[in-house]
Parts: sequence; structure tokens; C-alpha cells
Amino acid sequence: MKTVINKTRKPLRIPLPGGKALFLGITQEAKIRDDALEHAPVKKLLEIGDIEVFDGPSPKHGSAGGGGMHRNEGGQRFGGKGKMQTGDR
Repeated sequence: MKTVINKTRKPLRIPLPGGKALFLGITQEAKIRDDALEHAPVKKLLEIGDIEVFDGPSPKHGSAGGGGMHRNEGGQRFGGKGKMQTGDR
């Protein structure tokens, strides 16, 4: 399996073998089978540079994961899910 990433500033519909299609939003990525890379429409998108194919995870994600932790303006850390509590309690 390869990773394909949309390099355009518009959503793409990539025709796949067997009458299927892969929909990729702006800068989105998805896994694609190796045999689908030989399909003519996919080859065309590769040649014009609308998509790029990587072996494994794309370089945009890298290996450093944030773990879903964020910092607010005060420098406090909170999880990425749920409401952040504010005010007097």
C-alpha cells in the first residue's frame, strides 16, 4: 500500500480500477493499492503533479506526534477533546 496526497488547492476525484473513485480534499492523503497506481487516470494525475505518492506515511506527518495536547494563550495545556473549563468554580 502506498500513500497518495492531494497537492492541489481543490478537492480531487481520482478514478480507480473497477469503476471506483477516491475523493481527496485539499492536502488530504489516503492509502492506495499498488496496482491502482498503474491505472491511466492515476498516472496522468501523477505526471501533471496534482498528486504525490509516498511509500508509508507522508513526510507532512513525520514521526513527531503531538498527542492531542494544545496550549491556550496562558500556556496551560489541555486535551484536544471536550470543553475547556473557564471561570470561577
